[in-house]
Amino acid sequence: MNDQTLLAMCSIATAGFTMAIGALGAALGESRIGAAGMDALARQPDESDAITRNQFVGLAMVESTAIFCLVIALVLLFANPFVAGQ
Repeated sequence: MNDQTLLAMCSIATAGFTMAIGALGAALGESRIGAAGMDALARQPDESDAITRNQFVGLAMVESTAIFCLVIALVLLFANPFVAGQ
């Protein structure tokens, strides 16, 4: 096994770990935001517009971390400069 093959295998494994950790973190964060939003809506239904707006902003921020992990994984898989010769 040469160095290029080993580097390619490490890049694939790293891309998989990146997506797994990124998806897990985003799922946990989004579930906490959803639970907190439902709790806030149950306590103060008159403030539903402000709560919903802030909840969607928070969800977008958390989801962006998962998208960044996806971009990193795609770079590792398809645009890796160290394994371009294969």
